[in-house]
Amino acid sequence: MSDSTGKVWFVGAGPGAADLVTVRGSRLLSEAGAVLYAGSLVSRAALEWTRAGCEIADSAGMSLTEITHWLSTRAARHATVVRLQTGDPTLYGALAEMARPLDRAGIQVGIVPGVSSAMASAAAAGETLTLPQVTQTVILTRLEGRTPMPAGESLASLAAHGCSLCVFLSIDRIAEVVTALRTAGWSPSAPIAVVEKATWPGEERVLRGRLDDIAERCVGAGIRRQAMILASPALGARERNEAEVSRLYDADFSHGFRPHREHSSHDT
Repeated sequence: MSDSTGKVWFVGAGPGAADLVTVRGSRLLSEAGAVLYAGSLVSRAALEWTRAGCEIADSAGMSLTEITHWLSTRAARHATVVRLQTGDPTLYGALAEMARPLDRAGIQVGIVPGVSSAMASAAAAGETLTLPQVTQTVILTRLEGRTPMPAGESLASLAAHGCSLCVFLSIDRIAEVVTALRTAGWSPSAPIAVVEKATWPGEERVLRGRLDDIAERCVGAGIRRQAMILASPALGARERNEAEVSRLYDADFSHGFRPHREHSSHDT
């Protein structure tokens, strides 16, 4: 790599709201001489961090070859180039495919994590995805589409674990999601939450239902894209008086920062 070649940063834009870009991500955007953003998914509000004179392009109509060519040519002109991707770059973002040509060209690549729409959707719905003695596992997955799923990763097989599921890129086939969960043994009354455009100002919607009516509710609400499907036995935990309590803050549960203490008369 020559000293004149810049570095390409893959930056997670977060789920939608401009202020959910990380501090590091916003700093790189403010320093970048060129930014290529995924216009079909990333809110333009995230571009408010860029400086005057920054070269900005939308990759929505570009092929992979065109994207990597744009990034490599701009790296020859600028010290900092940003590829701005929705959510977190390591999830469903073709990171490896875009980085390989840059690696071969000797262009430095950096990755800045972002808030995933899975976490943003749980927050928007006011839910927790893990709950003591209910589920301690979260699976991030999707329905099989044009890209086949690897063996053993069908939604039905993953749902059989009975843990929390964050189902990406599948809202347009919500009925198939329901079928997969029913095949895996989930109850028709299992709670489901669908979050459309989590954290997008003025556009976020949270739809709640049961496994047996969520597909109909989504159709009725016109939710067809950019929505996360949350299926979890932990949904609704805030309304359960009988829910198990985490031992993390239990006075009887000691750890390196809090030794065990005896109960006193002041304990209730």
